[in-house]
Amino acid sequence: MKIYQTINKVPGGLMVVPLFIGMLLNTFAPNALKIGGFTQALTNQGYPTFLAMYLFTVGTKMTLNAAPTMLKRGFGILFAKVGIAIAISLAIAHFFNGDIVGLTTLAVLAAMNDTNGGMFLALTSTFGSKEDAGTYVPQSIETGPFLTMLVLVGAGLAVIPWMTMFSVIAPIIAGAILGNLDSDLRDFFGKHEPIIIPFMAFTLGQGINLSAVTTAGLPGILLGLSVLVITGIVCILADRLLGGSGVAGAAASSTAGNATGTPQAVALADPSFAAIAPLATVQVAASVIVTAVLTPVLTAYIYRRNKKKLEAQ
Repeated sequence: MKIYQTINKVPGGLMVVPLFIGMLLNTFAPNALKIGGFTQALTNQGYPTFLAMYLFTVGTKMTLNAAPTMLKRGFGILFAKVGIAIAISLAIAHFFNGDIVGLTTLAVLAAMNDTNGGMFLALTSTFGSKEDAGTYVPQSIETGPFLTMLVLVGAGLAVIPWMTMFSVIAPIIAGAILGNLDSDLRDFFGKHEPIIIPFMAFTLGQGINLSAVTTAGLPGILLGLSVLVITGIVCILADRLLGGSGVAGAAASSTAGNATGTPQAVALADPSFAAIAPLATVQVAASVIVTAVLTPVLTAYIYRRNKKKLEAQ
């Protein structure tokens, strides 16, 4: 049976498929794995552990050896993407009481400020240059729930102790230190990161009941389209203003699979978000799928447009 290949045919499959399996299990057989011991560790109780492992492996891939031009463009794309995510999220919070067309501030912020790194590297390697791919080094700061928590706390929308905030970024810092001290460790953990993702997604899904998220469909698709169009435009402009072709900017117009874990991570830190976290999680998952399909189309379009301009000169 080609189970692995089938899962990978789904955009963000290693994250999305186990997530929905966990959701189905929690909805129709919520006590199936709650028998104690190691089995119960694979329920939602084990989610924080798998998230910490994932953040550590992400940290090991952050290198300080990137060229200055890569860093400049990478930080430019990062600030553009996160900046527009913050602006839109705060507008929803202050002018629409935190909810617009069924999309909450939490869902919009989580979906917009975290780029699908694997897709970014694949697209820039195919349509861009080595320098385009290298711009992901500073962009990897987006990974995980830390930036979302930081924005929510800074805007006064969440009450999260600073030690809790630090506990989120501490695994990334530890991984970054080890990864920069030893390239073999960086390669080892980087290669094994995909092993953690299905477990993280499965345990996350077991904290979500499908009956509570039946309205996520259309708003989730709208969220994905918004991420593609809005962050795509600002990131392409930022990339071109800093000397790039726009390919790297277009490749950043996606939602990372790991962003589906951000609403639950925020809810764990601030229980006032617990009621909306399940709905936000499914909406972000929808955005992951929509952008996984359309971001390559946008990137290819920018590439072909650039190529035609060069040929016309």
